[in-house]
Amino acid sequence: MTTATLTSKGQITIPAAVREALGVDAGDRVEFVEIAPGRYEFIAATRSVTALKGMFGKPLKSVSIEAMNAAIARRGASAK
Repeated sequence: MTTATLTSKGQITIPAAVREALGVDAGDRVEFVEIAPGRYEFIAATRSVTALKGMFGKPLKSVSIEAMNAAIARRGASAK
C-alpha cells in the first residue's frame, strides 16, 4: 500500500508509482469522486472531450446554430 502525508496547507504529494499508474504528470488534473460516505476515488481527468461523444445518445431534435445563439443572447440579456 502506498501512503502520502497531508501538509498543513491541505496538500499531498502523489507518490511516483501512483502517478505512473494513472498516467498523470505535473499540470494534469485529477478528480476526487465520492463513491460512499467518507470514501473517495482518485482518478485522472485526462480524457479528451471527444471521449464524451455518444454518451447521451442521439438528440430528439436538432437545433440550429442560429437557435443556439438566440438562446445564449436571451440568457445573457436576462443576466444583466
